[in-house]
Amino acid sequence: MTTRRIRGRTLSALLLAAALGVSALAVDTYTAASARGESRTSASAHGGHVMAASTQASGDDADGDGYIPAVPQVTGVTPSTATPPPAYHHEFQAGCSVTHTAPDDPIVYPGQFGKSHDHTFMGNTSTNAASTTGSLYGGNTTCKAPADASAYWMPSLYKGDQKILPVGPQVIYYKAGVTDYRSVRPFPKGLRFVVGNPMQSAQEFRSHKGFVEGWECGDSFFNTDIPASCPNRPDVQLNLRMQAPSCWNGLYLDTPDHKSHMAYPVVKPGTNDNMCPASHPVALPMIEFKMAWPVNGDMSQVRLASGRGYSFHYDFFNAWEERTLKALVDHCIVGGLQCDTRGFDLYRPERGTVLNADHRLP
Repeated sequence: MTTRRIRGRTLSALLLAAALGVSALAVDTYTAASARGESRTSASAHGGHVMAASTQASGDDADGDGYIPAVPQVTGVTPSTATPPPAYHHEFQAGCSVTHTAPDDPIVYPGQFGKSHDHTFMGNTSTNAASTTGSLYGGNTTCKAPADASAYWMPSLYKGDQKILPVGPQVIYYKAGVTDYRSVRPFPKGLRFVVGNPMQSAQEFRSHKGFVEGWECGDSFFNTDIPASCPNRPDVQLNLRMQAPSCWNGLYLDTPDHKSHMAYPVVKPGTNDNMCPASHPVALPMIEFKMAWPVNGDMSQVRLASGRGYSFHYDFFNAWEERTLKALVDHCIVGGLQCDTRGFDLYRPERGTVLNADHRLP
């Protein structure tokens, strides 16, 4: 453990020095890293989009080294290889509406207002560059469950100079990413991570482990970039689905690259089952963004604030009230149900619900 921390401190110092000393060099803090917690840099940018390194630490990062330890850390966990009882679904939904937009990113650019490309925020209404676990927790939210004060955000979508915002609650799934859905436990308070990379190429986006169906509209699916045109009908919107990593190393709520404390499930040798890797043995809910933008017809001027469609990425900062999140995870994911935002499975009504009509624990 000591070696890991020292390497993280050294790397963070080198990144900071590079950002301050060579301002023209773009440092990609979103890039994928090894499970050892090391990050890497890149001087290239796709589509002319440049992402500079952060020069400040989060208010949750006491020593400023980029690592935010979990308290307590979860150790001694072995990834489950068990085969659970058959259950086709093991999920619930968090319906969260757009709150605001801003060129802020409290994970990548903490404390640095206006430094990011423009983001569309959902969930917690207070999210800004200075957000911390303490400022988010217990805050106001546009999610249906008042206990979900988490922050969710993604690059804003434009048609020409007009910003296009999703309308109404957006579907954010919490599901099992591993075969043994019984092993999934709730997110630790304050966990945060980035999914995807604004500088990824079209091929990197297509081959990303979180890629589900790409950009779609009408009968057009699996597009790595925003389609040039979509059917001009009232029922057609631009859609995108993307899944997050769901295996945690149990040690850190964040790491310098905002990714390497998390990992996607791997295939259990000799089977079709998914399990967490030994480096990230703790199974957490797999978040899936299922976003819809009210735009169709001529799409030639539609773009993301981060660049082309394949620059799509998103961020998650957990601020759920612990008892409510655990109740939903235990009932819906561990219980093998297909739940709505209240924890009710339409096809298994005898199993009851978790939240009352106000989306609160009874």
